[in-house]
Amino acid sequence: MSQAELTGRIALVTGGARGLGAAMAQALTTAGARVVVADILKDVGEQTASSLAGGEFVELDVTDDAAWETAMAHTVSTMGGLDIVVNNAGLEVTSLIADAEPDDHRRMFEVNLLGTLLGIKHAFRAMRPGGPAGQGGVVINIASVAATIAFPAIAGYSATKSGIDRLTRIAAAESGKLGYGVRVNCVYPGLCPTDMGMKLAVETAALGLFQDPQDAVNQVVALTPSGRLAEPSDIADAVTFLASDRARFVNGVGLPVDGGMGM
Repeated sequence: MSQAELTGRIALVTGGARGLGAAMAQALTTAGARVVVADILKDVGEQTASSLAGGEFVELDVTDDAAWETAMAHTVSTMGGLDIVVNNAGLEVTSLIADAEPDDHRRMFEVNLLGTLLGIKHAFRAMRPGGPAGQGGVVINIASVAATIAFPAIAGYSATKSGIDRLTRIAAAESGKLGYGVRVNCVYPGLCPTDMGMKLAVETAALGLFQDPQDAVNQVVALTPSGRLAEPSDIADAVTFLASDRARFVNGVGLPVDGGMGM
């Protein structure tokens, strides 16, 4: 990816304060985009944004429709447009189905599914003809390899990530049918050694599914033809590709970036 490939583009990344979101924000910046980091973590998000050339921060609860309106208006007015939206914000609840707590899962469903749906909604409204940005663009939704495999203790999480795949394909179809000029794709990341990824290893081991967290990691690696966990940069580079003109005819698909785990 050329460092100038996204020059002049404006991107908004939800859940961009840390982990995969921060890596995506940095990769988009490196490719030339100016990035708005959107997150509920104000202090961390501001620090991440300040580390990016031309970066901005906006506080955003992705489940709040009015907050999306405010975040989009701020982005367009402050940055002068909007070309790329990455719906990355998400939660993971580790639980056996027999022990599922409705409130925990309800919150995860709202963040992962409703949050992504609202992100697509407001990206379309901003980018479509007549919108405040109005030049078309790209939406990239972050699903998971969990959408394509049967891994114990993440049934609810897997369901939300499978739902993101469906949202992606229908959104691409609507955009095309209605002439919005917005490409919509999703990415299936493999397990990364981020805080969320390591939390999963610890919690599945605590449930007795693995001997210990390292055993959980080892078994994931054993299922992965590439023979390692994903790195945040692996996922960020794929997002940057999908945001670029190199992917101009890639639309309505899910891109596995999982080292072959979900094949």
